[in-house]
Amino acid sequence: MRNKLFWPLVTLVVLLLANLIHNHEFFKITVQDGHLFGSLIDILNRAAPLVLISIGMTFVIATKGIDLSVGSVVSITGAMACLIISQGDGSSMSVLFSALGISLVLALAAGAWNGLLVSVLGIQPIVATLILMVAGRGVAQLITDGQILTISSKPYSFIGAGYLFGLPFSIYIIAFFFIIAAVLTRKTAVGLFIESVGTNPTASRLAGIRSGLIIFIVYLLCSFLSGIAGLILSSNVSSADGNNAGLWYELDAILAVVIGGNSLNGGRFYLTGTIIGALIIQTLTTSIYSMGVPPEVTLVVKSVVVLIVCLIQSETFGAAFAARRRKKNETAKQGVSV
Repeated sequence: MRNKLFWPLVTLVVLLLANLIHNHEFFKITVQDGHLFGSLIDILNRAAPLVLISIGMTFVIATKGIDLSVGSVVSITGAMACLIISQGDGSSMSVLFSALGISLVLALAAGAWNGLLVSVLGIQPIVATLILMVAGRGVAQLITDGQILTISSKPYSFIGAGYLFGLPFSIYIIAFFFIIAAVLTRKTAVGLFIESVGTNPTASRLAGIRSGLIIFIVYLLCSFLSGIAGLILSSNVSSADGNNAGLWYELDAILAVVIGGNSLNGGRFYLTGTIIGALIIQTLTTSIYSMGVPPEVTLVVKSVVVLIVCLIQSETFGAAFAARRRKKNETAKQGVSV
């Protein structure tokens, strides 16, 4: 059986090679003022928020759930952080940590709300998170008073636009959380619990696993990572837009999880596949803009490529294609024998 990461890796390589053909300096990385610059660095940097959200979404989907509110959480945390910084001294570290702390507490509260609705009250995940998806943007606009809130804070802008040892700081953030998530889920029993609940929550409960608690925790974790993504996004542009920040991130995160070889039916999950899926989406977005594709057809191109990738990975589509090919070969052999 072919490895689940095979087609995602092939897709990513094809996209990168297509960019190399279009722009021969696509792989070129230069050093300016001690910082690394280049298209590959830019893709990694811009993919950071999506990677974080996708890691959380992977855990939720592994429990057979879905979280449509991640984009709204991104909007809320960015708005709250910018509001606090705008009302204080932008260069003060105490103001910075207050902004980060209160914003992430809000993200955890949003995750707790989703987890409560799903695990305790038994509301379907798509409905439960849809509530916050709609209400969250309203909350973000209330925080910013319906305006785009701009700030000036070097410590805060470092999170999304700063460099450390030559690389964008956001790359270290995603590396840190990916390692933590990988260790927790592959070196402890946490990953097994999540997969068990996603495969059969009733059987898991009878086996002694607290299914409700596991589901609650994954929604909490997903919202927390979305909150960090919101901080990266708002700090990168030093502003908060309650209406547009994090828009469509929920769909991109779900696509990244699916492209990475994870099933929406829950059960086994592949964090590495999710990372590759997120990089595919960001590479595709970068490619579309760099190749001069008109903005009005950007989403169509993106949808077509994602559809092709999903069809290639589909076992049903693969079996039907193989059966058609076998039938064609048999017909050709019969023609030769006659």
